[in-house]
Amino acid sequence: MAKMHWLAAAAAAACLAQPAWAQDAAALKADHSTPGDVLTYGMGYNNQRYSPLKQINASNAAKLQPTWSYSLNNPQGQESQPIIHDGVMYVTTFKDTVALNPLTGKQIWKVDHELPQDVFKYACCGILNRGAAIYEGKVYRVTLDAHVIALDAKTGKQLWKSKAADYKDGHAMTSAPLIANGVVITGIAGGEYGTRGFIDGWDPATGKHLWKFYTTAAPGEKGGDTWPGDTASKGGAPTWLTGAYDPDLDLVYWGTGNAGPWNPQVRLGDNLYVCSVVAIRPKTGELVWHYQFSPNDPYDYDATEVGMLVDMKVAGKPTKALIQANRNGFFYVLDRSNGKLLAANPYVKVNWADKIDLATGRPVESQVTKNIRAGGDEMVWPSVLGGKNWTPMSWNPATGLAYANTLNIAWPYQIAKPEYKKGEWYLGVNFRGVSMPKDQPHGFLSAIDPMTGKSKWQMAWPGQPSMAGTLSTGGGLVFTGAATGEFIAVDATNGKKLYEFNIGTGIIGLPVTWEMKGKQYVTIVGGAGGVWGLLGDERMADTPAGGSVWTFSLN
Repeated sequence: MAKMHWLAAAAAAACLAQPAWAQDAAALKADHSTPGDVLTYGMGYNNQRYSPLKQINASNAAKLQPTWSYSLNNPQGQESQPIIHDGVMYVTTFKDTVALNPLTGKQIWKVDHELPQDVFKYACCGILNRGAAIYEGKVYRVTLDAHVIALDAKTGKQLWKSKAADYKDGHAMTSAPLIANGVVITGIAGGEYGTRGFIDGWDPATGKHLWKFYTTAAPGEKGGDTWPGDTASKGGAPTWLTGAYDPDLDLVYWGTGNAGPWNPQVRLGDNLYVCSVVAIRPKTGELVWHYQFSPNDPYDYDATEVGMLVDMKVAGKPTKALIQANRNGFFYVLDRSNGKLLAANPYVKVNWADKIDLATGRPVESQVTKNIRAGGDEMVWPSVLGGKNWTPMSWNPATGLAYANTLNIAWPYQIAKPEYKKGEWYLGVNFRGVSMPKDQPHGFLSAIDPMTGKSKWQMAWPGQPSMAGTLSTGGGLVFTGAATGEFIAVDATNGKKLYEFNIGTGIIGLPVTWEMKGKQYVTIVGGAGGVWGLLGDERMADTPAGGSVWTFSLN
């Protein structure tokens, strides 16, 4: 016993002897397994949004109660994921960064980030921010006018600010940064504005720009021959959601978005690297491999929500996998070490492609898509909103299922002549919104088998589909929220609703769970809006706006 005490003391001393950056790097790597904090977007580098906490479980979830709420004093849609470090919770809106006491909701500090008055006309789709990152005593976030900012975590004082792009060109920044191998990594929005997407690396101490990886390949670059003429310069491929990281492989996985314009006939070719996942080195931005989900992308089928890193058996063989419920309606399983396609099956109704060819990795386009390319007018499944929109899914290793809010929506599609105007939408289609099927749910909370795409169970959303993220726990629960404001807990094994509480505004954010002083809490940011709000659904009129943070626990 004495020897064990001596070893523990020696280990603690060694840890304290490490420089702060090494301790922070180790904490980030362990985030998925340390329940007392939430240090990364995705609750771990693997982006699984899974917590082993089980104090709140299927047998007692009905006893949940609100613990506190905090007003963000902001009427815009709220898609932020809170992070929690050293007893402080950090939440972002499009204009503020807030530090809160996570046990009481009391504000510790709040910073208002001034933005140009005309920035809102250049931001699609929704005036919002999705969260922050933390490292070396600094909180990192991005702004709508395309800057990266570092704040002192204790005071909120701005330490540096770096410009990533000119917002008047149609660029915006909305996603949480990713800290990987000592580099701050950020993406960019603006795929509807005739922009060229990229991923940036920044020095966390100074804000110095370290590297840039363009996600449309220019002439002379690898993949440049997949774009005709100079179309890559306005080719889209935005990178507006946060990636995942495998520290053992030292690979960052980042999803890329739609091609620009939406009309595919003016940029014939695969258009690398739109609608893809790219695996890059965090220190240099070097591309190691890529996989393209929707070559030539006719339908705005973003792959920006990169998915999850899951170690699972494929054909009986342990595999380091990347799994993604793509907007194009297919659920993909890739070998994340090399990008090899292992499975791809529809998880919602799909008619734009007949299947994904496992040998080539390419979709086999249906007659519907062939008709559209010839100028026809067709109803396409899934819609521009995808089989699943931007909100992340979660994973439960006990069930082997992915939990996602899926959509059952089509859209009428016909190409048109595109016209580029700086700072305006660059589409090239006859855009007429989406089409809701009659007498059917428009969305589900789905428990999906990644190898088959089939759902073990589905919980239908009445009326409006959910655009919220999901959270899975060791207590056998799935947490999510409704467009009409209900925060819910569901049994992960069968989809039975166990708890519901209406927070008074729509939920399109991302729940997290954490533990402090031996007690488990669940936190969600609420605030109706986002892309669903932009569609003008009249049913949204019954759901008030207003950003807020809510925390729940057992009584």
